[in-house]
Amino acid sequence: MKNPRTFSLLCCALLPAWVAAQDSRVLKPEEIDERTLIGLLAPEPSAKPRTRSINVMREESAPLKPAAASLLITFETNSASLTPKGKQSLDVVARALGSDKLSGFRFAVEGHTDPRGGEEYNQRLSQSRAESVVGYLADSRQIERRRLTPIGKGPSELLNPARPESPENRRVTIKRLDN
Repeated sequence: MKNPRTFSLLCCALLPAWVAAQDSRVLKPEEIDERTLIGLLAPEPSAKPRTRSINVMREESAPLKPAAASLLITFETNSASLTPKGKQSLDVVARALGSDKLSGFRFAVEGHTDPRGGEEYNQRLSQSRAESVVGYLADSRQIERRRLTPIGKGPSELLNPARPESPENRRVTIKRLDN
């Protein structure tokens, strides 16, 4: 490109879309591992603002970067019943949530659906799936239920609006809640 200013403007315009695409990645069952989940969900202090004065903020009170992991957890069709592969993925999630880096945090467990089947039906299905995940983690893997909040999102947050029926729109997202 001949004009560096045009190149800079183009980069600035495309950067937010590129960052959003990186954040919207959904981990497939074979990509879900303990280390990856801990890396996505563990607290990391945000960069401190540069100032010309004395910074009296203590390290432990620094704001935390938001943390989330979107996972392709499989359920029986039109059901909140987990498949064996879905349970296998949640076993890995439970080990990560029980790790030293994550054991002191609470998490939102969001169920997402595609828009097929109607808004009201999908809202109920996504809530049931989020509750199913929380139930499995609490009852089968001894993660304290009080650390997990199920939230049904229905089809309200499609990752791939161009292809509403795509698998990444039917997912579970785990978000760290700052206590």
